[in-house]
Formats: sequence, structure tokens, C-alpha cells
Amino acid sequence: MTIAVGDTLPNVTLNYLKDGVQAVNTDEIFKGKKVVLFSVPGAFTPTCSAKHLPGYVEKFAEFKGKNVDVACIAVNDAFVMDAWAKNQHVPEGLWMLADGNGAFTKALGLEMDGTAFGLGMRGKRFALYADDGVVKALNLEAPGEFKVSDAASMLAVI
Repeated sequence: MTIAVGDTLPNVTLNYLKDGVQAVNTDEIFKGKKVVLFSVPGAFTPTCSAKHLPGYVEKFAEFKGKNVDVACIAVNDAFVMDAWAKNQHVPEGLWMLADGNGAFTKALGLEMDGTAFGLGMRGKRFALYADDGVVKALNLEAPGEFKVSDAASMLAVI
């Protein structure tokens, strides 16, 4: 079942790279905070690198000005997410979260089968806005599209 507006985000451990691989629980990311989380099918992939992540990098200060944290997640490992962050000049404070085994993505019900493209199991392209861990908005893209999960669309819903 896909997560929906009004649902509480699942409590799962994710990873990021800072002085080695660090574990972070989703409760630490979302509890008591306003957060926009956007999911990309994969780091370094065309739309993700040319449009999705760059839009959030460009508008990061606008989110912070609204007291909203921003997190990017992909079914990749922490080393890949860190290399992509450096490549894309991601500002300090924008979480680059690795859902290496897809546990969080599966718990959300937002996994996709990319085996036809040699990608294995990945996350669908989406963005959500959560307040204290409760989903207030969920913008899920249709397969192959990039219309509603961009930074401007999420700024409009917070």
C-alpha cells in the first residue's frame, strides 16, 4: 500500500556519508520538523542530475527561509550519494540519504522495478512534505515524467 496524506512516515534506518558511513533513523530526520523529501530513481541518472536535484540545490535557501529541511533519497549507497552531492555542489544541510536496500522506499510502497533498464529495484520519482513525520502533501510522478516533484512545486504546497 502506498503512503498517503495523513499517514505517519515509517521508522527506518538510512545512511549518509560524513566521516564514514553514518546511520540515521527517519524519526531523527522528521520528528518535530517540517521536511520536504524528494526521491530520485538513481544518482547520476539524466533527469535526476540535470533537473531534479539541481532545482532543490538552487532553491535550498527558499526552503530554509520557510524553516523547512530538505532531503534527497535514492536506492543507492552512501558513497554514491556523497559523490553525487559533491558533483552537484549540494549545500551543507541538504540531506543526501542512501536507502541502500530500499527498506524505506518499500515501507512507503513507492518502489519501482527497474530491471528492464538494468537498475534493479529503485524508488519512484516523488516528493513529499511532512510536518512532524506526518505526510501533508505527496506529489508522485507518473512513470517517465518530471512535472510535480520539483522544488518549485513543493515550495507551492508548504
